[in-house]
Amino acid sequence: MKDSPYLQNGPLCPLPLAHNEQIVIGHGSGGKMTHDLITKLFAPYLNSPALQQGNDFAGLTLPQGGRLAVSTDSHIVKPLFFPGGDIGRLAVCGTVNDISMSGGIPLYLTAGFILEEGLPMATLQAVLASMQAAAEEAGVQFVAGDTKVVEKGKGDGLFINTAGIGWIPEGRKVGGALAQPGDAVLISGTIGEHGVAVLAARGELGFETGVQSDAAPLNGLIQAVLQAAPHTHVLRDPTRGGLATTLNEIAQQSRANILIDETAIPIQPAVRSVCEMLGFDPLYVANEGKVIVIVAAEEAEAALAAMRAQPYGQNAARIGRVEAAPAGRVLLKTPIGGTRILDMLAGEMLPRIC
Repeated sequence: MKDSPYLQNGPLCPLPLAHNEQIVIGHGSGGKMTHDLITKLFAPYLNSPALQQGNDFAGLTLPQGGRLAVSTDSHIVKPLFFPGGDIGRLAVCGTVNDISMSGGIPLYLTAGFILEEGLPMATLQAVLASMQAAAEEAGVQFVAGDTKVVEKGKGDGLFINTAGIGWIPEGRKVGGALAQPGDAVLISGTIGEHGVAVLAARGELGFETGVQSDAAPLNGLIQAVLQAAPHTHVLRDPTRGGLATTLNEIAQQSRANILIDETAIPIQPAVRSVCEMLGFDPLYVANEGKVIVIVAAEEAEAALAAMRAQPYGQNAARIGRVEAAPAGRVLLKTPIGGTRILDMLAGEMLPRIC
């Protein structure tokens, strides 16, 4: 189950609910509230060995041999179009990337559309053309689809659900629970562009930023990394909740400590400026075209070189390392030499961004 690094072995029992508990917007943040919602409600009822792994994909062994990677995702973004992308490109890239985080090769997609009555046909056509272009770029095919229409005022224009299917090569094992002490932590480029681009597209800033969303298919970059660095242990895209929340998920899955150097994290000056003005921490702002790579230290430079040779990895950087303790924690080394705990996103920073 996506965004579910909490799952543990053994049977799960439903947790008691407080009287009149309701869903709030923060439950969609990808942070602690999402984590708690899945732990309390989803996990006890929708559980399996594959979901217990807590990755963005499920690696499934077929009875006849070979392994499949399967993932599903739903996409709600407002506005539907933003600098650098739109909901269609977002849907394709997000699912391609989730399959790619298994180390697998994405092959097929399905798409389900919930259309709100009154949506302009030209808007839908533009989204579909964007999806076609993104699928061609990623080298994947749509093989099934579905469409539903809801009454005006019930759907916020357009929602898209996608599923992805890919193939995992024999012997390849990548997952959030596999980070090991001594590993290097890499990021494929600058962070925070997607969240800032969507916020700017809403016209809520009062000024232009020039920031473009980083929405992109990363399957080519990831396959290049795996060829150059076969002892890559973890691949994870830092989407909702940003870099900080995703690193916490990995630390909890691997029962390890991740130490990050704040000065090594690449951030565009425009993104940093917007975050400073609005009081945001860019480490928690969403990305849609970046990958965290945790790799054996001796292969870190090869992995970096492979990323930097790709169009979507030219600003790749080494940002930290994995240590044994304190287990399940992420620590941030600050520019003044101190260290602080980097926790999960507690609530919702930017709603409807992916």
